[in-house]
Amino acid sequence: MSAGPARVRVLIADDDALVRSGLRTILSVEPDIDVVGVAGDGFEAVRRSAELDPDVVLMDVRMPNLDGIQATRRIVERSPSRPRVLVVTTFEHDDYVFDALRAGASGFVLKRVQPEELAQAIRIVASGESLVFPALTRALVERHSVRLDPGDRRAALVASLTEREAEILRLVARGHSNQEIADELVVAVHTVKSHVAHVLAKLESRDRTQAVIVAYETGFIRPGD
Repeated sequence: MSAGPARVRVLIADDDALVRSGLRTILSVEPDIDVVGVAGDGFEAVRRSAELDPDVVLMDVRMPNLDGIQATRRIVERSPSRPRVLVVTTFEHDDYVFDALRAGASGFVLKRVQPEELAQAIRIVASGESLVFPALTRALVERHSVRLDPGDRRAALVASLTEREAEILRLVARGHSNQEIADELVVAVHTVKSHVAHVLAKLESRDRTQAVIVAYETGFIRPGD
């Protein structure tokens, strides 16, 4: 008998008890998502993440004691691969959100998002497939990215990309999925996955969001490209 689809384990971190309860209720109806725990501040989020080993942490950035930015950084530094951090925020242009992305968060969603969109965002982040709501994420990165000094080592990392890898990075920055990239370049999906993996490795990036931030901050991609 074959095993069923993998379930996504989620930790909810928010200082508002009503928000925590609401998110838990929303996700309780999803057959492939398990809320394994909650946290009321950043310190608890870090501790519970280590204890519960979730696939995804839903992270509020404005929390007492230790904010979501520092909590994200500590969670990411503890493990280079998982959990993924998905910021849940009220304002899409919040400076705190961009700081959380730079700290290692894989994307963000708005608190007014529809329940089915939240569930899908969690699945996407858990799989590492693509940016969450790429138009919003790209707008945020374009607004906040600061050009690095040309001597920054990350500029050399970007310069090490092959022509095909550079092309892949541009498409990733536009929010394309592996399948969409494969269709545009007329190649197999597994070929795209391999190229994306090479790009992330060369840029020393945890996921696509981090690679896109590097691309903007090194000037490889400019606002409006």
